[in-house]
Amino acid sequence: MASTSDFRSGMVIKYNNELWTIVEFQHVNPGNWRAFVRVKMKNIKSGKVLENRFRAGESIESIRVERKTFQYLYRDGADYAVMDNETYEQMTISSDLMAGGEKYLKENINIDLLFNGTEIIAIELPIFAILRVTMTEPGLKGDTVSNTLKPATLETGATVMVPLFVNENDLLKIDTRTGYYVERVKE
Repeated sequence: MASTSDFRSGMVIKYNNELWTIVEFQHVNPGNWRAFVRVKMKNIKSGKVLENRFRAGESIESIRVERKTFQYLYRDGADYAVMDNETYEQMTISSDLMAGGEKYLKENINIDLLFNGTEIIAIELPIFAILRVTMTEPGLKGDTVSNTLKPATLETGATVMVPLFVNENDLLKIDTRTGYYVERVKE
């Protein structure tokens, strides 16, 4: 068991029978009152963010999480085939662990798997994905000034809103956390 004095960003704790990652924390000592720790934490499974207060010195169950890098190979029905970059061992991952990130998966991309013992508890995609536009309305010359957006379909099947100057076959940098267009990438 750990206490609130052991908190650090990125630490995984068990709270209300769910696994949470500590995003940020602050020790507060309000004068005559008891000290407490204000914590912002993110649910590993659902991604929900929660702010909570813990008494200073309160015991918390800390979870040891191992992070390993795997290479995404291909989709196998409803599951995903990945390969360990160190041992070259292949395994399949259930689609419910992807939590919406599968629309940014491209073959041979590296992803991180978080293990609690031998159980996979979460999948972390790279923050940015470089994907090609397969279908969008053609852009017009001079459309770089306005903030107007149009839908574009990417090579993985995902649809994102992009500026009017983006054309088919352009490479785009997409934020996998939000699904937003970041910038156009040169080849």
